Amino acid sequence: MTPETITADASGTWKLGDLPVHRIGLGAMRLTGSAAFHLGTPSDRARSIAVLRRAVELGVNHIDTAAFYFSATRSANELINSALAPYADDLVIATKVGPFRDYSGEWGTSARPEQLRGHVEENLRQLGRDHLDVVYLRRMRQDSIAEHFGALAELREAGLIRHLGVSDVEPAHLAEALEIAPVVCVQNRYALDRPDAVGDELLRLCAAHGIAFVPFYAVAGEAGPHAAADAHDDAVRDIARAHGVSPAQIRIAWTLHQGPHVLAIAGTGNPDHLAENVAAGALRLSADELTRLDALHTGTS
Repeated sequence: MTPETITADASGTWKLGDLPVHRIGLGAMRLTGSAAFHLGTPSDRARSIAVLRRAVELGVNHIDTAAFYFSATRSANELINSALAPYADDLVIATKVGPFRDYSGEWGTSARPEQLRGHVEENLRQLGRDHLDVVYLRRMRQDSIAEHFGALAELREAGLIRHLGVSDVEPAHLAEALEIAPVVCVQNRYALDRPDAVGDELLRLCAAHGIAFVPFYAVAGEAGPHAAADAHDDAVRDIARAHGVSPAQIRIAWTLHQGPHVLAIAGTGNPDHLAENVAAGALRLSADELTRLDALHTGTS
């Protein structure tokens, strides 16, 4: 099969609360330009819209976005709205609140709990929806997230939000949130070549609680928001050659092999890369291959 014939259902499914999604989704940040936010070259609007529509054609029904994903000329939420509204019944759009940027692109301090309703309403306005499927509270170095998460729980009770998640957290923050309201997903930075004891523990805790674990920068690795990784360990390259795929696809496959509750949200503004990312959901790694890759993650290779 060529990448163009493989659809997202090959990756399997998981439920965010009562919302089933394919385990391969799409991160919307890179739709706004060649690098994160206001950095790099602004995207071509028609191409970004084509990527979104092609993603849905390939079975992607989980899109990750935020109102603060914008460049000088592009807004991820506006692109999603323009490309996909009216939305398919099975499409799940997850957004996040907490951080914010002014119109010049500069980051402000973390929102206060009472400001989060405004953040939620801005996402509703930009996406053209009357409720948000999933909203993450993105922690901004707070020791406690209870007050902020409690504010979102109130908006959930009011019907503006269907399900809640937390992002950039430690296990203690997840425990804090679970005392307040159900958590359906945890989104943290997590990648094959980044040893991460906190991430490993969250991965385990999410599995135990039936919560989705949603890594970001899984493909980018150390490059983070700036670009996809272009340096790959020999093991990644060897395994990619054995499967006839790209190293990025092996990174995605390894991510999905961490458990049935793990979702991938690789971001791209490139239609070819989109097809490859979706096709990675069909890759099956052998026990020996996983052992080699796991050693990279634990730093024991």
